[in-house]
Amino acid sequence: MKPPEHFNGMAGEGELNPGFEEESKRKISIASNDRERKVSSISMPKSILVNGDNLSHLSHEHGRALSIPSEHHASFAYPKDDEDLRSSWWYILCTKCRQKESGPGWEPTFWQAVFPYPFCPTYRHVARVFALLLVLILAWGVIYAIMGQDSAPGGQLFDIAVLCICGHVGGWVFRMVALPPLVGMLLVGILFRNVGFIEIHEPYNEVVSVLRKIALVNILIRAGLDLDSEAMKRLWVTVLKIGLLPWILECGVVLISSHFLLDLPWMWGLLLGSIVAAVSPAVVVPCLFRLRNKGYGVAKGIPTLIIAISGIDDAASVAAFGIIHSIMFSSHSLYFEILLGLLSIVVGILFGVLWGILASYVPEKDDPFVVPLRILILLGGGLIAVLGSDLVGLGGAGPLGCIAAAFLSVYAWTKQGWDVEDNPVATAFEIFWMIFEPILFTLTGTQIKMAEMDPNIAGIGAGILVLAFVLRILLTVLVAFGASLNLKEKIFCGISLMAKASVQAALGPIAVDLVRGRDGPEPGYASTVALICVMSILLAAPVGAILIIATGSRLLTKTVVPAVPDGWRRGARPSLRDISITEEDQDSLRRHRPSIASEQPRFS
Repeated sequence: MKPPEHFNGMAGEGELNPGFEEESKRKISIASNDRERKVSSISMPKSILVNGDNLSHLSHEHGRALSIPSEHHASFAYPKDDEDLRSSWWYILCTKCRQKESGPGWEPTFWQAVFPYPFCPTYRHVARVFALLLVLILAWGVIYAIMGQDSAPGGQLFDIAVLCICGHVGGWVFRMVALPPLVGMLLVGILFRNVGFIEIHEPYNEVVSVLRKIALVNILIRAGLDLDSEAMKRLWVTVLKIGLLPWILECGVVLISSHFLLDLPWMWGLLLGSIVAAVSPAVVVPCLFRLRNKGYGVAKGIPTLIIAISGIDDAASVAAFGIIHSIMFSSHSLYFEILLGLLSIVVGILFGVLWGILASYVPEKDDPFVVPLRILILLGGGLIAVLGSDLVGLGGAGPLGCIAAAFLSVYAWTKQGWDVEDNPVATAFEIFWMIFEPILFTLTGTQIKMAEMDPNIAGIGAGILVLAFVLRILLTVLVAFGASLNLKEKIFCGISLMAKASVQAALGPIAVDLVRGRDGPEPGYASTVALICVMSILLAAPVGAILIIATGSRLLTKTVVPAVPDGWRRGARPSLRDISITEEDQDSLRRHRPSIASEQPRFS
């Protein structure tokens, strides 16, 4: 038998994963051992599904069991009779559910015969899930030994843990249907609260509030770590112009509309506007990755330009929210609070600069423990900035400090040899976000009580949001002059920057926390703010994702072959390295684009 054509390059990646990027040219470490080299020349059966026993026999011949990465399971040449099988909807569904794998691994010799790919997951996937389950059981056992009945079934802590796990499952379901997973997590929280599965009460209201602030720190530090100083030097005018001017308009529209239509006081309307105006990278980034992988907008760096704008936009919202709520809930005079707001900005930037410089040189760059120490220093600094600024009454200082410290740190680390697109500290914060994303959105969903929701407020709120979204899109198109974008590309930028999610989930419930237990109209105002924030997520997250995918192929120019810009990191984090707002026509792309279609992965 002849081996399949693709088996000779055995550095595997999974397929049909939403975040997966197929590499046109892949390098494999020269340190690959002789045993791996022998595997690449082994004669393999044409179909694992048809002849799984042959794989077991082959494994015994070479003294170990083999685990073939999922890419190569799917790329084997199937007999003609199996073509209908491979094109069936349930086969495609099974393949779509498979996770990304990398490199050869170990699995029991019987695995493929008993659990054939792709109808069953790989051994690596099963073992990973089982390991995570063991970790959860051990963690629960330790917490039960410390907390007692609160962590037992029926206890408040146990209910919160079950809610977050179910939220993760809900997010996975939405990801499978190409919608933002955070919407599924949010709906799980709303469902749990309104069917009576969970009711959060003291002292866990304070615990939930702290968890939301930790999630906010993670969002802000990731935003700072993804900023490329060189790109920002070139494009800071464009990024600030498209990021801040539409933000100001949207905030103003929500402020005026909520005051006259929902009877919110001016300061409460301003607080609501500062939250709603934020753009969500959690929605925008996955959609832009899909378009970028197909070549849409790559020539002008439009996907990464939008990602940069969303980061600046989030920073403005969080800083404004901190200053506004400091003014609202203080007993001092208005002039004093305005000065205090300005002081918050100065203190936040100063703290960020000092902490960023400290994180740049401590620990020493060649220290063998440099990565975990930098992670802990940056995380600790962010937590102190956000929690400490609230403690001393300078709410706007913490978020600014987080972003400034992360940006200066990554700038210094880049000078020391780390790449912006391959930063291990940023990778750690990606992992932290995997943990805190379901926590943040499911707990935000529990703030909504359908029985207590005023349909009139919900209807007016939806109208305000739609008006704000439309006006923001129009202004984005108008202010995008001077960026070498045509009209269709400007419209796409406007549509992309309407998505809402992360900041609204992190900040919306804080208003409820601030007035909990108070008498008067303020609890009602806070409930309205929280409701409008959740509605903005439910309206703008799925609609924004669908519009980005649907309009991207029509409004953006596609390269002949999807080009991978130099320096683009092949991972989950966005990069600013490929931004180049220049006019390039298709003929120029054809002349200068390297030919990559015929290259195959190979050992070096």
